[in-house]
Amino acid sequence: MTTRRPGRLTDGTDAVILRELLADGRSTLSRLAEATGLSTSSVQTRVRRLEERGIITGYRAQVDPEAIGMPLAAFIEVSPLDPSVLDTIPEQLVDLPEIVACHSVAGDAAYILLVRVRSPQRLEELIREVRLAANVNTRTTVVLQTFFEDRPPVIGEV
Repeated sequence: MTTRRPGRLTDGTDAVILRELLADGRSTLSRLAEATGLSTSSVQTRVRRLEERGIITGYRAQVDPEAIGMPLAAFIEVSPLDPSVLDTIPEQLVDLPEIVACHSVAGDAAYILLVRVRSPQRLEELIREVRLAANVNTRTTVVLQTFFEDRPPVIGEV
């Protein structure tokens, strides 16, 4: 799995645009122009450049997991059964839609998965699917309550 390395911010104006879009992804070009002091067409050019350089990777709606029937969150630590085998765990798990995030980590586990499922029974099934698909050991921690999540990164000055 190859990942494209994004470019870097070139100036403070790009940082302002990013902060505004992180606060409101539906912000209009007019609003961004007002925040930056640029013309609407200049802002549009800058936003397009930020997208092309891979700094802005997309736009999405945030939804309440409970409202869509996925109230149960858990973290699944994943460790290969045989560490000498080529590690393709993320590729083997990418098609399991309930895996919200897959992080390579330092420590006892090789990866930590954030999953969202509809029930404890489905969590048990998903753990079994993860073990079979990737030939791994797992350790699961169920989330009881989430106080905050999906915070935008802090955009500093350039």
